Amino acid sequence: MLDNKVVLVTGGTGSFGQNMVNTILHQYKPRKLIVFSRDELKQYEMRQTFSPEVYPCMRYFIGDVRDRDRLQRAFYGVDVIIHAAALKQVDTSEYNPFEVIKTNILGASNIIDAAIDAGVDKVIALSSDKAANPINLYGATKLCADKLFIAANTYSAKKRTRFSIVRYGNVIGSRGSVVPLFIKQKETGTLTITHPDMTRFWITLDQAVAFVLQCLGHSKGGEVFIPKLPSMKILDLATAIAPESEIKTIGVRPGEKMHEVMIPSDEALQAREYSDRYTIYPAFQYWGHNENGGTQTGKPLPENFQYSSDNNDNWLTVGDLGKLIADIR
Repeated sequence: MLDNKVVLVTGGTGSFGQNMVNTILHQYKPRKLIVFSRDELKQYEMRQTFSPEVYPCMRYFIGDVRDRDRLQRAFYGVDVIIHAAALKQVDTSEYNPFEVIKTNILGASNIIDAAIDAGVDKVIALSSDKAANPINLYGATKLCADKLFIAANTYSAKKRTRFSIVRYGNVIGSRGSVVPLFIKQKETGTLTITHPDMTRFWITLDQAVAFVLQCLGHSKGGEVFIPKLPSMKILDLATAIAPESEIKTIGVRPGEKMHEVMIPSDEALQAREYSDRYTIYPAFQYWGHNENGGTQTGKPLPENFQYSSDNNDNWLTVGDLGKLIADIR
């Protein structure tokens, strides 16, 4: 799928981006693989692992998604864009709202314009469960970005650029996830959780990367892809990491949901179920009316369906979580 292609990853020095680069290098033979990010130190460190001398296809571009001119230069000759750049810390977003809007919303708009002008074939953007019925600014910016990417298929019109979205929740073990926090707190003998009944979906970095690459193969433009994942209780996760430690409840933080929702009931009307995923198709499709029509072969979802971490059929036990934690440490 990516052999002899030019692939660019925005936010390529992040946890997801580095894992994606590693996977592409070992599973495909891209003509070029471009890391686009604004952090020169992280790029320098990444070069030590994925150096252009060892991997001649590697390229490193310093740039910010807020800078449309730089994106236009970076996207020249690119076939596939995986858009992972974002400001995503919920509390940071509330304190710095304009900065988050500039990156997550205006940055998405810049990517759309630059990709269409450069004739990129496919853009797949990473979303978040927090974009589903958002209750914080970060989620609202991701919802807005999602809407922009879906509508961008209309702007592209008869040009070849097509835009799709992948939506999943917290990635276990990535920077900012609760697992590193619990491991660090274990040393003190006390772990803090916000609520004993709080639930989340479980997805690892490897699973997230594999799913995005799989969705690249399925994408026709306008889809929101959601993986089928197991659920867990945060309390069980804390117990699996530090069974001997005291667990202290500190209360739900502002902007935090009790349960992760990836398909609200309203969006379920446009969704289809497949063996390994759900796909939400665009409600308003002004481009290529028959382009997506043949792909909606999945099963329609029942009335009032909602894909939430608390109503899942697949749950991880404390024992399951312990084994998974051992694998990602």
